[in-house]
Amino acid sequence: MANNVYSFKPVNVGRWVLWSLFALVLLVSPLIFNSGTSLTMLSKMGIGIIICLSYNILLGQGGMLSFGHAVYSGLGAFAAVHALVRVGDGVWNIPVSLIPMVGGVAGLIVAAVFGSVTTKKSGTTFAMITLGIGAMVFSMSLMLPEFFGGEGGISADRMVGDPVWGITFGPQTQVYYLIAIYCFICTALMFAFTQTPLGRMLNAVRDNPERVEFIGYDTQRVRYIAFMIAGFFAGIGGGLHAINDEIVTAEVVGAEYSGMYLLFTFLGGALFFFGPIIGAVLMVFATVLLHELTNAWMLYLGIIFLIMVMYAPGGISSLIMMNLRVAAFGLLRRLWVAYLALFGTAIPLLMGITVMIEMVYHLQMNVGMGPEMTFLGVTLHVDAIDAWVGAIFLTLTGAALFELARREFVRQWSDVQEEIEAELLRRQMH
Repeated sequence: MANNVYSFKPVNVGRWVLWSLFALVLLVSPLIFNSGTSLTMLSKMGIGIIICLSYNILLGQGGMLSFGHAVYSGLGAFAAVHALVRVGDGVWNIPVSLIPMVGGVAGLIVAAVFGSVTTKKSGTTFAMITLGIGAMVFSMSLMLPEFFGGEGGISADRMVGDPVWGITFGPQTQVYYLIAIYCFICTALMFAFTQTPLGRMLNAVRDNPERVEFIGYDTQRVRYIAFMIAGFFAGIGGGLHAINDEIVTAEVVGAEYSGMYLLFTFLGGALFFFGPIIGAVLMVFATVLLHELTNAWMLYLGIIFLIMVMYAPGGISSLIMMNLRVAAFGLLRRLWVAYLALFGTAIPLLMGITVMIEMVYHLQMNVGMGPEMTFLGVTLHVDAIDAWVGAIFLTLTGAALFELARREFVRQWSDVQEEIEAELLRRQMH
């Protein structure tokens, strides 16, 4: 008789701690940041996390570069806002808390239709098809005002239906906690998807589709199922957007929104699951705070994107993981002086570049407001030669010092990496 062997998988304590911290942050954030602006930003972050994570199912997990992801979140938002209107008219009897699921189902259906076409191809062809579908849907928003509402969009009241446990979704705090619940559940489900055989097979399709076909799997079917899953979660994010803003316009299906999801998912880091979460937080800061600070905020985003592509193509999450690896070997303390020098010399460089950008922007766009402008509390005369000389001097000096600091940092970083590799080799030999 064969002996029964029982094995027990140890509990991943670190994973439980991280998820508990994530839930705690979602729970206490509105208690700490309780102003109206803060609650609005927190709500947008929750929505952005869901949509960016859904986009990363395509980009990071499946290697599918999509230029039209806003189609699924946007049409999900329109479906949700129409559902809100129907509930307000008494035609439908759906709790407001379930309206985002209407958006999710709409995103799933649309992804099933368009995905049957787009996922037949991969690589550049796939990207071009998604770009064409995005342009097609946006042009339809002008042709079908009955559904898209024309230039004014579709507005609805989220305080409809019978209150559940006294929750009317009138206060922004109640809306935030609804978004937080969906954010946590959707994040957990998308992480669980990455651990399933389908999620692992999607990674294999990304890395080596020919080998996947060789062992008998249909790569198009794998991409298609992942595409629909991504559309479903994007639609949920769009439904939450409809509840949060109470208005949906044609812009939500436009190329700008698709570009933002791509940009900030990449900046956060598409190779790690938590990367799009970082990207979504940055997206809200950029579109809300940075937009309030300067009219040239899109230019700054472009510069940041170029720098990340050139020097950190793995995104912010890859930088975090590389430094955690160094810290795990107890070598991070050897780099803190180099980091201080790197960031310290970057400040004058960035200040000089920023001052020149703001002065050029003032000359080109705000010339009617006079030659004076205020930057960080300092009054500058854009027609004075000393302002330009000072900005150029600050930029050149910062660039020279930064280059010296960067070379020293690269040298120390290389030494640390060599020690890590030597230590790993020693452990393997023993």
